[in-house]
Amino acid sequence: MSVQRSSLPTLRSIGFKEALVHSALTSPTRLWSAAEVLTRPSPIPAAAGVYGWHFDEAPAPALVAGRLLYIGIAPRHMSNRRSTQNLRKRVRYHFRGNAAGSTLRLTLGCLLGLELRRVGSGGRMTFGRAGEASLTEWMAERARVCWLEHEEPWTVESDLIARLDVPLNLDQNRHNGFHAPLSKLRPRAVREASGERNLGESTVMFAEASGRLQPPSRPR
Repeated sequence: MSVQRSSLPTLRSIGFKEALVHSALTSPTRLWSAAEVLTRPSPIPAAAGVYGWHFDEAPAPALVAGRLLYIGIAPRHMSNRRSTQNLRKRVRYHFRGNAAGSTLRLTLGCLLGLELRRVGSGGRMTFGRAGEASLTEWMAERARVCWLEHEEPWTVESDLIARLDVPLNLDQNRHNGFHAPLSKLRPRAVREASGERNLGESTVMFAEASGRLQPPSRPR
């Protein structure tokens, strides 16, 4: 499966300030590792802003390593109350949290073939203690992050997803070439964890779509 990269914005197509935000995410002056981010004091500000994830090794064969693959914001806009989230809390959680609280970890784990499991009697789902530990280690070795402070990051999120090529983002990203296989993989993994599908079906389905496996030949 080949994924066509979206056309990147130019200074002529967007404003100068927007171009600086795009550049700070796609071509940052520095990328930070888990070891650096999780130190105390943390280099990440406890402020609102946008963050971008780059990967030394892509989580799927159809993706390209060494470039921006995902963006996020902190906090999200809340009309009825003030969010306590900020860049520091959010990025650190992505590095060491679990899939129930991180869509990035959920996506990465599904792409890497980890088994999603229901936790307790509620609707929380994670990759289990061993799976989450394995994902944390994978991210520590391969994931790098950058960020940019912004007072109201929710006002630029849609534009960033629309103009940048961020295949690991699902929301508002239907135009991306990776959206179709990823949008099938994650829901199927959730259904499997709920006992609605045979375990392993989502991994095989995505492997076929991304070129990892050849689908079984049909009888003539």
